[in-house]
Amino acid sequence: MQLDTINIKEGVKFHIINTNKFKTNLISIFLTSKLTRETITQKALILSILRRGSKELPTQQELNTKLEEMYGAECDCGIDKNGDNHISKFYIESVNDKYLPNKDEILEKSINILLNIIFNPVTEQNKFKQEYFEAEKENLKQIIESRKDNKRNYSTIRCIEEMYKNEPYGLYKYGYVEDLDKINNEELYSEYKELIENSKIDIFISGNIEKSYVQEIIENNKYIKDLKPRKYEIKQDNEIIINKEKEIVEHMGVAQGNLCIGLKLDKTNKPVTAVYNAILGGGANSKLFQNVREKASLAYSAGSMYIKTKNSIIIKCGIDPENYQKTLEIVKQQLEDMKEKKISAKNLEDAKRLIVASFKSMQDEQDSEISYYFGKEINNDQDTINEYIEKIKNVSLEDIQELAQTIKIDTIYFLTK
Repeated sequence: MQLDTINIKEGVKFHIINTNKFKTNLISIFLTSKLTRETITQKALILSILRRGSKELPTQQELNTKLEEMYGAECDCGIDKNGDNHISKFYIESVNDKYLPNKDEILEKSINILLNIIFNPVTEQNKFKQEYFEAEKENLKQIIESRKDNKRNYSTIRCIEEMYKNEPYGLYKYGYVEDLDKINNEELYSEYKELIENSKIDIFISGNIEKSYVQEIIENNKYIKDLKPRKYEIKQDNEIIINKEKEIVEHMGVAQGNLCIGLKLDKTNKPVTAVYNAILGGGANSKLFQNVREKASLAYSAGSMYIKTKNSIIIKCGIDPENYQKTLEIVKQQLEDMKEKKISAKNLEDAKRLIVASFKSMQDEQDSEISYYFGKEINNDQDTINEYIEKIKNVSLEDIQELAQTIKIDTIYFLTK
């Protein structure tokens, strides 16, 4: 695998991951912009409308027919948060031309379809097509309102909202119904143009491809040529705000309670924190799984996840509501044990092995590899996957104990009956 990055113009980059592991090409385009309450709902709605097609392929039926003609290519988009940055992602996956009997130029067609979806949407009278605007507004409303349907995910979302209250990262990525109701088509199209003109744009292509060939396609595309240089300041967390521990209990008609505990660290060391998290709740050998679920039989599930971009960890346990206090006590004891170096060499090696395996598997999935290198681009991280693996291998028990001293509980959130 070889990664090459080309600056097309200020604020617009092209990244090629040249690999012969796959028979497909994956093209992903990321638009990075500010994460704000004023625009988060608009951006979610914009993305929903853009996925409907382009002026070249103005209906989903025409788009899907074209994708089928391209040997079943797949195209979609999504939204995410990276720290305090809003991410709009567009992608298309299609078979590599080298594995086709005829020279169909599937790669070039794929690039053109994706760029048309982003930069040449279906419009009428200097706004989005009204039919699409109204339909997607209703669809987005249903998505926002359905966030309570998956209680486990909802609990995590709510814990993060409380941890980062009045901060951009606390915003729900699909936005808010009360804001959605206020959006009109003209204002939304204006926000779309703002997004295109000012976002940081990263184009990633992964596959067995010739750099010069694909670079020429990108640089000669009329929409890329029309883009103006732009300056986008990546929002980085220079100050970590650790709040006084707070407890929130929310009642809903649930049979299984969901406990989420948000931890914040006042020290940033990503490899050490990743290993700490894996020891704490990263798998079947973790302290949470073994002590909360297996030994105490208090939880249906018990684990934790590391949010690298916010230097925080979320502990998640699915429990019977009456086991809340017992579970909380045992979880807190695991945090204390980590501080007191009550960790075995086996705990450490199991955690490292888990992380190394997950990072090695990234190189077997085009989307995971692109996501990793996009994260590097956004977070000004210099490590390749193999370099990061080496840092993981070098983490010591002393490193874990030192980090453990800096970890504080910020938010305890419990969803119960």
